[in-house]
Amino acid sequence: MTLKTFLTATVCVASLLMAGCAAVRYPTYYALNVAPAPKPAADDGRRSIVVAVRQFETADYIRQGRIVYRETPQEIGFYDYHRWAADPGATITTAVIDALRSARLFSAVVPYDGQEKQECVLSGRLARLDEVDYGGGVRVETRLVAELVNRRTGEMLWTGEASETSTIETRTVAAVVGAMSHAVQTSIDRLISSMDQQVPRF
Repeated sequence: MTLKTFLTATVCVASLLMAGCAAVRYPTYYALNVAPAPKPAADDGRRSIVVAVRQFETADYIRQGRIVYRETPQEIGFYDYHRWAADPGATITTAVIDALRSARLFSAVVPYDGQEKQECVLSGRLARLDEVDYGGGVRVETRLVAELVNRRTGEMLWTGEASETSTIETRTVAAVVGAMSHAVQTSIDRLISSMDQQVPRF
Protein backbone atom coordinates (compact mmCIF):
# COMPACT_ATOMS: atom_id res chain seq x y z
CA MET A 1 0.00 0.00 0.00
CA THR A 2 1.45 3.37 -1.00
CA LEU A 3 1.50 6.30 1.39
CA LYS A 4 -1.12 8.07 -0.72
CA THR A 5 -3.42 5.02 -0.63
CA PHE A 6 -2.87 4.62 3.12
CA LEU A 7 -3.79 8.24 3.79
CA THR A 8 -6.82 8.05 1.51
CA ALA A 9 -8.06 4.92 3.29
CA THR A 10 -7.61 6.63 6.64
CA VAL A 11 -9.62 9.63 5.47
CA CYS A 12 -12.37 7.34 4.16
CA VAL A 13 -12.65 5.51 7.48
CA ALA A 14 -12.80 8.81 9.32
CA SER A 15 -15.48 10.03 6.92
CA LEU A 16 -17.60 6.94 7.55
CA LEU A 17 -17.33 7.42 11.29
CA MET A 18 -18.45 11.01 10.90
CA ALA A 19 -21.31 10.22 8.49
CA GLY A 20 -24.01 12.81 8.69
CA CYS A 21 -21.67 15.46 10.09
CA ALA A 22 -20.37 18.25 7.90
CA ALA A 23 -16.69 18.93 8.49
CA VAL A 24 -14.26 21.39 6.98
CA ARG A 25 -10.70 20.19 6.48
CA TYR A 26 -7.89 22.71 6.50
CA PRO A 27 -4.47 22.18 4.91
CA THR A 28 -1.43 21.26 6.96
CA TYR A 29 1.69 23.25 6.14
CA TYR A 30 5.28 22.04 6.25
CA ALA A 31 8.74 23.59 5.92
CA LEU A 32 12.09 22.10 4.98
CA ASN A 33 14.41 22.03 7.98
CA VAL A 34 17.92 22.44 6.58
CA ALA A 35 20.79 23.30 8.93
CA PRO A 36 24.22 24.56 7.79
CA ALA A 37 27.24 22.31 8.04
CA PRO A 38 29.51 22.92 11.06
CA LYS A 39 32.34 25.42 10.54
CA PRO A 40 35.82 24.03 9.94
CA ALA A 41 38.60 24.75 12.41
CA ALA A 42 40.59 26.90 9.98
CA ASP A 43 39.68 29.30 7.20
CA ASP A 44 42.96 29.55 5.29
CA GLY A 45 41.35 27.94 2.24
CA ARG A 46 39.18 30.94 1.40
CA ARG A 47 39.13 32.35 -2.12
CA SER A 48 39.42 36.13 -2.09
CA ILE A 49 36.21 36.74 -3.99
CA VAL A 50 32.66 37.75 -3.10
CA VAL A 51 29.96 35.36 -4.28
CA ALA A 52 26.34 36.43 -4.77
CA VAL A 53 23.75 33.64 -4.64
CA ARG A 54 20.68 33.93 -6.84
CA GLN A 55 17.45 32.41 -5.57
CA PHE A 56 17.34 28.78 -6.64
CA GLU A 57 14.78 28.12 -9.34
CA THR A 58 12.35 25.24 -8.92
CA ALA A 59 10.75 22.86 -11.38
CA ASP A 60 7.31 24.08 -12.45
CA TYR A 61 5.43 21.31 -10.66
CA ILE A 62 7.15 22.07 -7.35
CA ARG A 63 6.01 25.70 -7.56
CA GLN A 64 2.39 24.52 -7.22
CA GLY A 65 2.90 24.72 -3.45
CA ARG A 66 1.60 21.24 -2.70
CA ILE A 67 3.79 18.31 -1.68
CA VAL A 68 4.39 16.00 -4.62
CA TYR A 69 4.15 12.23 -4.88
CA ARG A 70 4.78 9.89 -7.80
CA GLU A 71 2.99 6.54 -8.14
CA THR A 72 4.72 5.90 -11.48
CA PRO A 73 7.80 7.47 -13.10
CA GLN A 74 5.55 9.40 -15.49
CA GLU A 75 2.72 10.46 -13.15
CA ILE A 76 2.91 13.44 -10.80
CA GLY A 77 0.34 13.74 -8.03
CA PHE A 78 -0.29 16.49 -5.49
CA TYR A 79 -1.54 16.23 -1.93
CA ASP A 80 -4.58 18.47 -1.52
CA TYR A 81 -4.13 19.07 2.20
CA HIS A 82 -0.35 18.92 2.64
CA ARG A 83 1.44 22.01 1.39
CA TRP A 84 4.67 23.95 1.69
CA ALA A 85 4.56 26.88 4.10
CA ALA A 86 7.43 28.52 2.19
CA ASP A 87 8.78 28.18 -1.33
CA PRO A 88 11.33 25.32 -1.20
CA GLY A 89 13.53 27.24 -3.64
CA ALA A 90 13.80 30.18 -1.23
CA THR A 91 14.47 27.86 1.71
CA ILE A 92 17.24 26.08 -0.19
CA THR A 93 18.79 29.39 -1.27
CA THR A 94 19.07 30.49 2.36
CA ALA A 95 20.51 27.09 3.30
CA VAL A 96 23.13 27.28 0.53
CA ILE A 97 24.20 30.76 1.64
CA ASP A 98 24.50 29.56 5.26
CA ALA A 99 26.44 26.46 4.18
CA LEU A 100 28.88 28.49 2.05
CA ARG A 101 29.48 30.92 4.87
CA SER A 102 30.04 28.05 7.30
CA ALA A 103 32.46 26.34 4.90
CA ARG A 104 34.41 29.61 4.49
CA LEU A 105 35.23 28.95 0.86
CA PHE A 106 35.01 32.63 -0.13
CA SER A 107 35.78 35.97 1.45
CA ALA A 108 32.05 36.80 1.51
CA VAL A 109 28.76 35.20 0.45
CA VAL A 110 25.69 37.41 -0.03
CA PRO A 111 22.20 37.10 -1.53
CA TYR A 112 22.06 38.31 -5.13
CA ASP A 113 20.53 41.80 -5.30
CA GLY A 114 20.68 42.47 -9.03
CA GLN A 115 23.70 44.74 -8.70
CA GLU A 116 26.94 44.20 -10.63
CA LYS A 117 29.36 44.79 -7.77
CA GLN A 118 29.78 41.08 -6.95
CA GLU A 119 32.45 39.39 -9.02
CA CYS A 120 30.94 35.89 -9.03
CA VAL A 121 27.35 34.65 -9.10
CA LEU A 122 26.06 31.25 -8.01
CA SER A 123 22.85 30.09 -9.70
CA GLY A 124 20.98 26.88 -9.01
CA ARG A 125 17.85 24.86 -9.54
CA LEU A 126 15.82 22.46 -7.44
CA ALA A 127 15.04 19.87 -10.10
CA ARG A 128 13.47 17.18 -7.91
CA LEU A 129 11.73 17.09 -4.51
CA ASP A 130 9.37 14.12 -4.62
CA GLU A 131 7.83 11.36 -2.60
CA VAL A 132 8.21 8.19 -4.67
CA ASP A 133 5.65 5.40 -4.16
CA TYR A 134 6.63 2.92 -6.88
CA GLY A 135 9.32 0.28 -6.99
CA GLY A 136 8.61 -1.03 -3.50
CA GLY A 137 8.30 1.00 -0.32
CA VAL A 138 8.09 4.75 0.04
CA ARG A 139 11.11 6.99 -0.45
CA VAL A 140 12.01 10.57 -1.31
CA GLU A 141 14.22 11.80 -4.12
CA THR A 142 15.92 15.19 -4.39
CA ARG A 143 18.15 16.71 -7.06
CA LEU A 144 20.02 20.03 -7.05
CA VAL A 145 22.08 21.54 -9.87
CA ALA A 146 24.18 24.70 -9.64
CA GLU A 147 26.87 26.74 -11.38
CA LEU A 148 29.33 29.45 -10.39
CA VAL A 149 30.19 32.11 -12.99
CA ASN A 150 32.72 34.93 -12.96
CA ARG A 151 30.52 37.78 -14.12
CA ARG A 152 33.38 40.02 -15.23
CA THR A 153 35.02 37.46 -17.52
CA GLY A 154 32.06 35.17 -18.27
CA GLU A 155 34.15 32.19 -17.17
CA MET A 156 32.34 29.17 -15.79
CA LEU A 157 34.25 28.45 -12.60
CA TRP A 158 32.24 25.42 -11.49
CA THR A 159 29.17 23.31 -12.23
CA GLY A 160 27.74 20.66 -9.96
CA GLU A 161 24.85 18.29 -9.48
CA ALA A 162 23.81 16.31 -6.41
CA SER A 163 21.01 13.80 -5.91
CA GLU A 164 19.90 11.90 -2.84
CA THR A 165 17.37 9.15 -2.13
CA SER A 166 16.05 8.34 1.36
CA THR A 167 13.74 5.51 2.41
CA ILE A 168 10.69 6.29 4.56
CA GLU A 169 9.98 3.98 7.47
CA THR A 170 6.98 5.82 8.96
CA ARG A 171 4.05 6.33 6.60
CA THR A 172 3.27 9.96 7.40
CA VAL A 173 3.71 13.14 5.41
CA ALA A 174 5.70 14.61 8.31
CA ALA A 175 8.17 11.73 7.95
CA VAL A 176 8.36 12.38 4.20
CA VAL A 177 9.15 16.06 4.78
CA GLY A 178 11.78 15.11 7.39
CA ALA A 179 13.44 12.80 4.88
CA MET A 180 13.29 15.52 2.22
CA SER A 181 15.04 17.92 4.60
CA HIS A 182 17.80 15.40 5.23
CA ALA A 183 18.16 14.63 1.52
CA VAL A 184 18.35 18.33 0.61
CA GLN A 185 21.00 18.94 3.28
CA THR A 186 23.05 15.99 2.01
CA SER A 187 22.82 17.34 -1.55
CA ILE A 188 23.89 20.83 -0.46
CA ASP A 189 26.86 19.37 1.44
CA ARG A 190 27.94 17.51 -1.69
CA LEU A 191 27.71 20.66 -3.81
CA ILE A 192 29.81 22.60 -1.30
CA SER A 193 32.41 19.83 -1.22
CA SER A 194 32.54 19.78 -5.02
CA MET A 195 33.03 23.56 -5.10
CA ASP A 196 35.84 23.33 -2.57
CA GLN A 197 37.64 20.76 -4.72
CA GLN A 198 37.12 22.38 -8.13
CA VAL A 199 36.93 26.17 -7.81
CA PRO A 200 40.38 27.73 -8.40
CA ARG A 201 42.03 29.55 -5.52
CA PHE A 202 42.63 33.18 -6.40
